[in-house]
Amino acid sequence: MCEINSLYSRLIHKNEKLSLIGLGYVGLPIAVAFSKKLQVIGFDVNKEKIRLYRSGVDPTREIGDEEIVNCKMEFTNDETKLREAKFHIVAVPTPVKRDHVPNLLPVEEASHLLGRNLVKGSIIVYESTVYPGVTEDVCIPILEQESGLRCGIDFKVGYSPERINPGDKIHRLETITKIVSGMDEKTLDIVSQVYELVVEAGVYKAESIKVAEAAKVIENSQRDINIAFMNELSIIFNKMNIDTKSVLKAAGTKWNFLKFEPGLVGGHCIGVDPYYLTYRAEELGYHSQIILSGRRINDDMGKYVAENLVKNLIKADISVKNARVGILGFTFKENCPDTRNTRVIDIVKELKEYGIFPVIYDPIADRKETKKEYDIVLSDTKDLKDMDAVILAVAHKDFMNISRNQMDLLYNKNSFKKKVFLDIKGLMDRKEYEKKGYIYWRL
Repeated sequence: MCEINSLYSRLIHKNEKLSLIGLGYVGLPIAVAFSKKLQVIGFDVNKEKIRLYRSGVDPTREIGDEEIVNCKMEFTNDETKLREAKFHIVAVPTPVKRDHVPNLLPVEEASHLLGRNLVKGSIIVYESTVYPGVTEDVCIPILEQESGLRCGIDFKVGYSPERINPGDKIHRLETITKIVSGMDEKTLDIVSQVYELVVEAGVYKAESIKVAEAAKVIENSQRDINIAFMNELSIIFNKMNIDTKSVLKAAGTKWNFLKFEPGLVGGHCIGVDPYYLTYRAEELGYHSQIILSGRRINDDMGKYVAENLVKNLIKADISVKNARVGILGFTFKENCPDTRNTRVIDIVKELKEYGIFPVIYDPIADRKETKKEYDIVLSDTKDLKDMDAVILAVAHKDFMNISRNQMDLLYNKNSFKKKVFLDIKGLMDRKEYEKKGYIYWRL
């Protein structure tokens, strides 16, 4: 026990090491931040990713190549190296399956891997988003089984939900209050001290591990519900021929109006976390009313966008089948190369049902990942020509500065038919486009 009590002191004096398991969009920034204070082992099962990090390349673009080059972290895919560390942070993804059931396989596999290499006196902190109870009911038994050690005696466990916002250069690990929790008071104190080394905004000590787990899933469930409300308003106002963005701008003049916007809801958090909460609720006999309703609305928005594109093609007297449609942006959010769980794919799939095979361009998306995940080969700018319609799907900085004249160049120059433009996020000046004869539509 005293071995655990003195762990913080040994970490800051670099007599012990910290490990970070899972070096993705969340894990990498955490590991780099700690490497400036402590000895850090950065572990990932992906050999190619480790090779890139060792070469000074940041494939996530979250912190940049220069930070990787100057980083003192030891990058490895050798799991036995974890035996050199006694403070472990697990930051692996927790997606959902096709039927929206939580997929705990990544966090279970990480627990098996860590358990095989766990030594006495260690503290393990999980950051992966899970439903309340997973850390204690799923992860701890695996750690005990693999290590032969006893939780609470030979090692301790905590939970600290990740709050990093990929692609966001303002809300970073250092600037967001960090929720921390531990299986007992002593563990909580050490976990708090360790995170305080890198989180300038400070930490919030949750009452228990389950409270911390629950706090994470409701943060994103709340956002999901609010965006679903905006999406439903968009559907209603479009039927009324009222511009939703104008309505929200007017309503936003009231001090307590919540400023959410309609849009496609993808990614690893907002579009996933609500299913973790509702899954556990259903296990306990409660069927969600509000949360799942919001999910259904948000999951259907890609189809809704595609349907409106088809309606506007017909309005422009353009043949729907084999229409040339360009899609600008494919990632799950702006200014982030990650395409996993992007909802732009829903637009693509729906358009194919109408015989439309869009030309997809995204200047920052991970091309290898896009091909692997969706079997889609992203196009180059030279392919964006002679279009009948364009969908501006993601609000990348690269797209924000596109002028109307530049947009004109994407369309078929020899056609006298109206140009169809779907500006999903409302980035452009509606009046300017309509004045120039565009059929302009946005959520």
